[in-house]
Amino acid sequence: MDAGCVAVPGAFNGLCARAVARAGFGACYVSGAATSVCAGVPDVGLLTLEHFCRVIREVADGSGLPVIADADTGFGEAEMVRRAVIEYARAGAAGLHIEDQQFPKRCGHLDGKALVPADHMVEKVQWAAKAARDVGGGTPGIIVCARTDARGVEGLDAAVTRASAYVRAGAEMIFPEGLASEAEFETFARRLRAEHPRVYLLANMTEFGKTPIVPLARFGAMGYSCVIYPVSMLRIAMGAVETALAHLHRDGSVAGMLDRMQTRQQLYDLVGYRPGTPWETPVRPDR
Repeated sequence: MDAGCVAVPGAFNGLCARAVARAGFGACYVSGAATSVCAGVPDVGLLTLEHFCRVIREVADGSGLPVIADADTGFGEAEMVRRAVIEYARAGAAGLHIEDQQFPKRCGHLDGKALVPADHMVEKVQWAAKAARDVGGGTPGIIVCARTDARGVEGLDAAVTRASAYVRAGAEMIFPEGLASEAEFETFARRLRAEHPRVYLLANMTEFGKTPIVPLARFGAMGYSCVIYPVSMLRIAMGAVETALAHLHRDGSVAGMLDRMQTRQQLYDLVGYRPGTPWETPVRPDR
């Protein structure tokens, strides 16, 4: 991320992660929203730490890329935050973010959010940062990113103030959620970097939310280190699934959809499989 602004598409399973890597991207993202809805439940913090780690492992193994993963509110209090950091690192995550919402959390682009007290989140970040150092044998073995949802609750000034406190607590990266314009992203970056010039910044480029569509290059010009596209691939995939199901229900055949499908050979190529040849499990490089 020191080389410029990195695009980080969301991968909702190992196969999608392979496609992300094959398309030439340098990292993958595991979204709490995508992970939740793929399990048929809303994004309100219902899934377990073990469920998230299984998806992270599939995405890390499938892509061979660094993975940034959503850890929601940390799965509990300080002790659980520590466990989440350690388990995410074991599963293959290169970074994770925790947020300052009250549980049960909600999507960062919905109204009606509530925040935990700032000192409560500071404690979580401190525990997460210590766990990251323990994982790395003295230096951070996984990037700790602190997400603040304060913009939609207390305003942009509060978001900057909270973010600064989280950096002092040990966060290497900050994720300001729910910003409503390019001007807000630019202001947030300028004000935070004035106090913490070396902090990494993550932007969320989700669709149909508070944030307008902003090009990657523009985020880079504003000083952001990476941009996640958390649910984009899932939305595209499920849009195609619903279209195909309607077609099958109406026509009783998929004949009219064949030209929109990935072929058998294309699928085999994506997973690196040749029928009749033993398939070797990829060895994930150390990160």
